[in-house]
Amino acid sequence: MYIRTTTRTYKGKTYTNHLLVESRHTPQGPRQKVVCSLGDLKPRPKEAWLKLAREVEAKLSGQELLFDEPNAEAEGIVRQVQDPKSKKDKSVPTEKAARGTRGKEAHRQERSDEWVAVHTDEVTTERHREVGSVHVGVRFWKRLGLEEILSEVGLSARARALTCVMTLNRLVRPASELAMPDWIRSTALDDLLGIDFELLAEDSLYRNLDKLHPHRAVIESALFAREQTLFHLDRTVFLYDLTSSYFEGEATANPKAKRGYSRDKRPDCKPVIVGLVVNRDGFPMAHEGLEGNVQDRKTLGKMLDWMKQRVGLQEGETVVVDRGMAYDDNLKEITDRKLHYLVASRQSERDAWLADFEDAEGFEEVIREPSPRNPLQKKSHIQVKRRRREGQTLALCLSSERKEKDRAIREKQEGRFLADVAALDKRVQSGALVQPVKIGEAVGRLKERYPRVARYYALEYDSETKRLTWNLEGNKRSIAEKLDGSYLLKSDRDDLTADETWRFYMLLTRAENAFRSMKSPLSMRPIHHHLQERVETHIFLCILAYHLQVAVEKTLLDQGVHTSWATVRETLRTHQICTVVLPADGGAVLRIRRASTPEPQHAELYKLLRIPTEIMTPKKTWSPAPPPSDAKNA
Repeated sequence: MYIRTTTRTYKGKTYTNHLLVESRHTPQGPRQKVVCSLGDLKPRPKEAWLKLAREVEAKLSGQELLFDEPNAEAEGIVRQVQDPKSKKDKSVPTEKAARGTRGKEAHRQERSDEWVAVHTDEVTTERHREVGSVHVGVRFWKRLGLEEILSEVGLSARARALTCVMTLNRLVRPASELAMPDWIRSTALDDLLGIDFELLAEDSLYRNLDKLHPHRAVIESALFAREQTLFHLDRTVFLYDLTSSYFEGEATANPKAKRGYSRDKRPDCKPVIVGLVVNRDGFPMAHEGLEGNVQDRKTLGKMLDWMKQRVGLQEGETVVVDRGMAYDDNLKEITDRKLHYLVASRQSERDAWLADFEDAEGFEEVIREPSPRNPLQKKSHIQVKRRRREGQTLALCLSSERKEKDRAIREKQEGRFLADVAALDKRVQSGALVQPVKIGEAVGRLKERYPRVARYYALEYDSETKRLTWNLEGNKRSIAEKLDGSYLLKSDRDDLTADETWRFYMLLTRAENAFRSMKSPLSMRPIHHHLQERVETHIFLCILAYHLQVAVEKTLLDQGVHTSWATVRETLRTHQICTVVLPADGGAVLRIRRASTPEPQHAELYKLLRIPTEIMTPKKTWSPAPPPSDAKNA
């Protein structure tokens, strides 16, 4: 594009007008199209006219100039081009008069884009890219203010863009950094962000992990503060739980990769523990990666310290944790910080209340309605009995649904235990296992493998008869049967009803849902990175993706729509962007890059999520006709 100056004398007075002109290839050869009239602009050097034209052209094509300050004059011209009906400058004669002798020709050129003779049999489409799910992701990325948050911590425009696409990858179709560039190029992210990812390589993504790592805590704090305002979140109750992921390889360069209990059932791999705090709506508040061999009970103090630094701890808030942290020193640490607690007690504490569980009097019934996502699910009937003792409120809970589950688990483990005991006895009798020490070690391993049922049996080895005997202690098993489906909750709050106590504890399922999402759909496991910084940033990207997922689901839930992100993603999978190729008369080709028309289910989701259905402004490009062949010239 360039700016052309025209003059016209009218009634003895000379008028100057400036036209924004674009050179185009047409079947008849190169032509100049008048894009719009700019009126009488301020005089400036020739280089300044060229710079202004380039700024306008860049903005119209969706590009951003990295080193130039925003130009209000260029932005005004862009608005005028995009909205031809906007008010024109009245300081000069009308546009038709300003064109002078070139008016009719320019008018014909201006309409040449609207009317094109096309060979319909040769119309094709190309570069089909999935756009629906990434369109939602980009919109919610901006809605949560992540662009501004990353800018405030000092990340460059390119680092912000790479962080965005890496987070969306975990949200839509998780892949390693090696495979991620190909996934990015298979989507319409270049159209949405206005960035060319054609030459993007995995090294740039690895370097971006390193740039992002020092700012994780600040970003997390600012993000939750933004979500509190945006979704009117309540933070009087927050839930803390732990999960783990595991490494592929030895991960010798990572001090947090240590042998310990694997929640992923992969004892052959070194784990890393992830502590996560979520609020009652499921939005993450703080997280941290911990050593793989750390005990649950020893993490609570550290997490409360991190919470205080990142989002603050307010007096009177309630911490909900599972039985792995139901120790007196943990509860004291919570109350010393002037916080309240609600925990599930350990099994040994529950057994002391057997008589109360057997007594049917004093129980209040709580009905757990089926999930809106699964209306055919059976109602769960919960009975809760409250007791107050030594400054604590105790809630004895009986669940009909959990009773069946506990019985099934116990019977399954008991069957396996007895089969393994019989196999061990067979080895002893056959002489394959002779030494009493070795036999005692084998018995110990069996008890360790089946702790739930091994306590009901007395295992003994008679060295004289060389036989292994096992006897059921019926009294212990009968007690366990009576306690099936029961659990004991403890809290220092005395203002909670039986119903509120149980429902607050059930909020822990929000943290468990977060872990399930991060492990499977968002692919937090396994971890292929070995450096500690990159492992922590990998986990952080999963957390960011989960923020977007919860924000989408919360937006739908507030409107009474109980739809998961997985359903949204699958529904929008068929919405695409493509290039329509139109062969015109004379050999020229017009290409129009645009989104497909949203189908009804797409439009409905966009409406619920408050996202525009118009994804992009169509972009038109002309390819000139090929030069005539030598034979024709001859």
